[in-house]
Amino acid sequence: QVQLVESGGGLVQTGDSLKLSCAASGRTFSSLAMAWFRQAPGKDREFVARVNWIGSTVYVDSVKGRFTISRDNDKNTVYLQMNSLKPEDTAVYYCAATASRVSSTGRQGYHYWGQGTQVTVSS
Repeated sequence: QVQLVESGGGLVQTGDSLKLSCAASGRTFSSLAMAWFRQAPGKDREFVARVNWIGSTVYVDSVKGRFTISRDNDKNTVYLQMNSLKPEDTAVYYCAATASRVSSTGRQGYHYWGQGTQVTVSS
């Protein structure tokens, strides 16, 4: 089992930055692929970014150049640095983890989920 706890969400204005954190416990963190998803009201949960166990990253096109996912294996934590935020980034952001070696951007590829943290970007 893996427990994930997100933090760092909040209310910001357009153009601001925010850094989300996700602390993991219960399994060797360095062996996990980690990802961030988000879900806006009335919409499906969508993939945002992923970092695997060797640090390779994948991003959804809408956040490329603005968001950066990173991990600190010593702290068992994954981060999402979000810059140049837009109102359309408003959503609940979820941290997810998987021990699978298959790269995935779909919800079904992740077995462990955090409770989510709200990010609201005002215009």
